[in-house]
Amino acid sequence: MLFLGEYLHTFDAKNRISLPAKFRKGLGRAVVVTRGLDHCLYVFARKNWEKEAARYAAQASGNAADRGLARLFLAGSFEAEVDGAGRILIPENLKQFARIGGKAVVAGVADRVEIWEEEAWKQYTAAIERDAEAFAEKARA
Repeated sequence: MLFLGEYLHTFDAKNRISLPAKFRKGLGRAVVVTRGLDHCLYVFARKNWEKEAARYAAQASGNAADRGLARLFLAGSFEAEVDGAGRILIPENLKQFARIGGKAVVAGVADRVEIWEEEAWKQYTAAIERDAEAFAEKARA
């Protein structure tokens, strides 16, 4: 499934966040949450995570950069069940990594979902929008 769009959601007192209804079918009942790049969290459907994890595991004994990324993603991962209300529990250490308080943006990014602290998402997207043409030029090169 291709995950698209961005949604503003609030964490409850038990560190649970509701996944957008449009994402739930593609994610299934079991997901993996891990540290992502740019201080966001990545959420993968269990089957998609297995592919990602295998890719990082193959690099786990490579050069320092490969080992570091493998450790970031694999050691930081957490399996979560999607409850009947479509919520997942986010461990406190992952919330702290992403600097998330109460409100977060849940964004679809192709094969994964990302969870961002609301203000960090606004700043990130503003910078990307400002520099989009320059990024497009680099991508074409």
